[in-house]
Amino acid sequence: MARRMIKKWMPNHEKIRQTRALKVFGSLLHDANLWHLNRRSASGAFAIGLFCAFIPVPFQMLLAAAAAILFRVNLPLSVGLVWVSNPITMPPLFYFCYEVGRAVLSAPAYPFNFELSWDWLIYSIETIGPAFLLGCFIMGTLASLVSYIAIRVMWRISVVRAWEARQHRDNRKN
Repeated sequence: MARRMIKKWMPNHEKIRQTRALKVFGSLLHDANLWHLNRRSASGAFAIGLFCAFIPVPFQMLLAAAAAILFRVNLPLSVGLVWVSNPITMPPLFYFCYEVGRAVLSAPAYPFNFELSWDWLIYSIETIGPAFLLGCFIMGTLASLVSYIAIRVMWRISVVRAWEARQHRDNRKN
């Protein structure tokens, strides 16, 4: 069940290979393990994709693709899961990361007045930067671990149920 559900949402691997941004990886995209969907590749892809979703950089998808190639897990899942942090979810997600980091560091709250200037950017990096980056790391690690374990457990439950159903069906025939 878990495999069918995930496979239903996955894009065609040939389309992904043709993506201009992934041409950087060249022949590395021909590794068959990047396109297989099994318990190991799915759980690893979830871990990588969700960890990269919490990295506050504009090229999260390339980081996820590089990590998927490095760890030989499902590439489409890794890249697709980065979109958990999309332009709509990013403000509340990153604000929560900042609050987590601020709580861990016991840092004071700074007033937030957005300005499109270098001075504001430097000031923000100095004041809220450490708490924000620590919060992103903590939440990325937590999301990564929880998703890895959850996918492994759900996959195992799905396999056991299918095996029991098959055994029950075979027993009824006899």
